[in-house]
Amino acid sequence: MRIGIGGWTYEPWRGTFYPEKWPQKRELDYAAAHVTAIEINGTYYGSQKPATFASWAKAVPDGFVFSLKASRYCTNRKVLADAGESIAKFTGQGIVELGDRLGPILWQFMATKQFDADDFAAFLKLLPAKQDGVALRHAVQVRHASFAVPAFVAMCRATGVSIVYAQSADYPAIADLTGDFVYVRLEDAEERFVAGYAPAALDDWAAKARLWAAGGRPEGLPYIEEALPPKHARETFVFFINGAKVRAPHAAMALIERVSG
Repeated sequence: MRIGIGGWTYEPWRGTFYPEKWPQKRELDYAAAHVTAIEINGTYYGSQKPATFASWAKAVPDGFVFSLKASRYCTNRKVLADAGESIAKFTGQGIVELGDRLGPILWQFMATKQFDADDFAAFLKLLPAKQDGVALRHAVQVRHASFAVPAFVAMCRATGVSIVYAQSADYPAIADLTGDFVYVRLEDAEERFVAGYAPAALDDWAAKARLWAAGGRPEGLPYIEEALPPKHARETFVFFINGAKVRAPHAAMALIERVSG
């Protein structure tokens, strides 16, 4: 299981997560010592240099993993089938410099993007299995109710792409397991809780994470298919994103403590 946060540069974390006067240039070092994964959001807004990815890889311990949010130029378009050039630019910018720290790529779609079966199937076929000989894993986060149909689940399963389960107060969610890993985004933290969620809620997410990692399917989540997927161990990623973001690091640490116990 990999449990973490979105990014590591966030001013409200200074003094609440990072110690007072902690050097900003060492914030990644500190974050990586306290969580086990980070979702990089900067790659959504712009490209990075290969040397940047290499420096990030060197700053984190063995076993740590980064997921990368794919460029908005790939996903925020009317015709997804035309995204091939943008996808190639994104995967070819040097992400392989992360080495064994490279986790899944997150392809996030706007809440207004509706499901077009032919166009989305064409998009999934554009996602490369490898980049410079390095295997790539893909997860898609959709946020429009039109995706809650069997055809969407089937095409993701056929291509080995994981559907992101996003627990959110704002968007519908799909919890069906379609890839060989689980990608969860918890987006509804509350500032009134020190760790963003009530202790009982964190206990529940810990139980779900253990079940996902063991190959099971937690009850009570929104599924499109009734049939159970094949049961096998799945690497499980849980990120605390948005909501009361100031609480995200403490939420991640609290969940790590629970699943490690």
